[in-house]
Amino acid sequence: MSSEGYWYDASAEGTQILAALRRFRAAEEHFRRQLVRDMGMNITDVVAIRHVIAAEQAGAALTPRDLADRLEISTASVTTLLDRLAGYGHLDRVAHPTDRRKVVVRATAHAHEEVRTRLAAMHEEMARIAAGVPPHCRDAVVGFLDAMAGHFAGATVPADHDPAGT
Repeated sequence: MSSEGYWYDASAEGTQILAALRRFRAAEEHFRRQLVRDMGMNITDVVAIRHVIAAEQAGAALTPRDLADRLEISTASVTTLLDRLAGYGHLDRVAHPTDRRKVVVRATAHAHEEVRTRLAAMHEEMARIAAGVPPHCRDAVVGFLDAMAGHFAGATVPADHDPAGT
């Protein structure tokens, strides 16, 4: 049985696309593990920095509570994470711009520089590859990827079950 046919009949329509998607996801996961290892952090740290930078780019004020919600971790855990990332020089806590009772999380210049240094070439190559998709195929590619994202956003993982049926 080929890896393409494990979940689907090897002759099923779309199997080649799903196999390519699986290869992409595996390569991306390998890249992320390598990035995390090279940065000397854990995956949650890197994802936290990504959320903070994305919020900044959107002009949003991200509180520690907001970050805890996005990471799906407790506020106690996010406090530990923020202490660690502040110690690395990646994040700062600053007063909320409109509510001085709150604190927001900001990426430091050091964090922005490290992200740019480590990811700029990858993003440039991704843009080059995307630009190479023939114009008449782009709507189909975007539609497929959006549909897959929607599927995963709404998917639930089955509850644990007893394989023995007891």
